[in-house]
Amino acid sequence: MPHTILRIDSSARRDGSISRALSDRAVAHLSDDSTTVLTRDLAGGLPLLNAGWIGANFTPEEARDDAHRAELALSDALIAELQSADTVVIGLPIYNFGVPASLKAWVDLVARAGVTFRYTENGPQGLLTGKRVIVVVASGGTPVGSEIDFATGYLRHVLGFLGLDDITLVGADQLAIDAEGSIAAAERAVDALARAA
Repeated sequence: MPHTILRIDSSARRDGSISRALSDRAVAHLSDDSTTVLTRDLAGGLPLLNAGWIGANFTPEEARDDAHRAELALSDALIAELQSADTVVIGLPIYNFGVPASLKAWVDLVARAGVTFRYTENGPQGLLTGKRVIVVVASGGTPVGSEIDFATGYLRHVLGFLGLDDITLVGADQLAIDAEGSIAAAERAVDALARAA
């Protein structure tokens, strides 16, 4: 059965990145001949929200002109990637206890009312449902899930807000303390997840 994986890399490093290596492993194990892999590499950065983008976003779709559509073109493309994916693999290095700025910019571009979530009388409702998300985390000294980890809780919350609530975290944390052991444990966890897919 055809299957689409969206891979999102947020490490600033293209060489020597643990989160990229773990993402490689996850995507390889989850893929077969019927799999399409879309890759979105955020290492080059993404534009930050500005007044023009916000104005375009809050203009009703039927009233948007070419300038509005140009402002929203990248956001539309990023959302289309998410909508088309069955599985999302996110490589998440923890930078200064939080997510990389490029990943926060990605979140800002894909979180759009009426497109990826909506407000109802019962509160917000995510519209990106029925997808599996695997987040592979790399951290030099921040334990994943600890009180100083402001990255994974944020990402889990904002993805859930968009309807992406089937989330599994795989952590190679405290790499500065025991890199070999941490990476080996994360690789075993990725392999186990793949077998369960």
